[in-house]
Amino acid sequence: MKRVNLNAEELSYTGRIDWTDSQKPEFIFPATSMNFRFYGKRAVITVENRKVCYDNYAGVIVDGVQSSHLLNDGGETRIVLVDEQEDKEHDILFFKRQDGCHVMALLELELSDGSRLLQAPEKPQRRIEVYGDSVSAGEVSEAVAYRKKADPEHSGEFSNSWYSYAWIAARKLHASLHNVSQGGIPLLNGNGWVAPPYYPGMEFMWDKLHYHPQLGRVSEWDFSRYTPQLVIVAIGQNDSNPDDYMKLDPDGVRGVYWRYKYGCLIREIRKKYPRAVILLTTTILEHDAAWDRAIEEVCRELKDDRVRHFLYRENGCGTPGHVRIPEAEQMAAELAEYVERLDIPVWEESV
Repeated sequence: MKRVNLNAEELSYTGRIDWTDSQKPEFIFPATSMNFRFYGKRAVITVENRKVCYDNYAGVIVDGVQSSHLLNDGGETRIVLVDEQEDKEHDILFFKRQDGCHVMALLELELSDGSRLLQAPEKPQRRIEVYGDSVSAGEVSEAVAYRKKADPEHSGEFSNSWYSYAWIAARKLHASLHNVSQGGIPLLNGNGWVAPPYYPGMEFMWDKLHYHPQLGRVSEWDFSRYTPQLVIVAIGQNDSNPDDYMKLDPDGVRGVYWRYKYGCLIREIRKKYPRAVILLTTTILEHDAAWDRAIEEVCRELKDDRVRHFLYRENGCGTPGHVRIPEAEQMAAELAEYVERLDIPVWEESV
């Protein structure tokens, strides 16, 4: 076996990745991936896992066939990607199935002697960035027997970013994706479900690379590394925990403050991407429509013709549990159809 340089030009990476060590790239967000093609008969990857919660799995697609691989709670895990008797061409996508419940660092990629890397797959010209919660991350998406039902008991085995509406929509639109999503994330710090007693919100997380307080490390993201033409902001429904104040008193102090801070976030995103189209939305996971009305109000107040508010057909009422694969496919179809019908240029511009 021979080792491959992990920053070799034949390896195509996508996502917010920590490249502090060029031979140890760290995958933090869901849908972060490495894609490569090679001619040979064996390929093995070794990763290091740092766990916050759940069991953690890596995703692999080899020549169109998908599999998941349980990672050790800490330390190294060796994953055989390809093991065949004869040399032939293979296409491999190695990706992060889950959100910040763990961080996965690539340590080593080995190919069989006599094999060779082929030219890297060409990246799409279209680029999307999503700021979202567990639905955008694809959490519990593979629990298809529980469609339109509450979640089954699980420990991470059903979560798969490949089947998130975000990544499905990106594939429909022939776009690359940065999926800046975390299960349980609200807009505001102190709400939601993430990492008690810290409870960070998207107002803290959106511009970070490392952000999870239980991993003890925070770092800023370099926005020059990726410029999307389309940004989707799909947060708000987790702000109802512990109090659904937008439902109970939308014009009270907390409701007014939430709308103000939501507008601040969108303006900050606009500063980073002056010419991008920004879609404001939530998901079909059950939540009170007052949150979507609040988003609509902010959208109107922004007076920005490249900021749009999008609602799914079953917005806020589609399922009491997480979005399963068929529901994610329907969401992605609606989203892609809407984007393709936008009457302002999205993809044609270099931004």
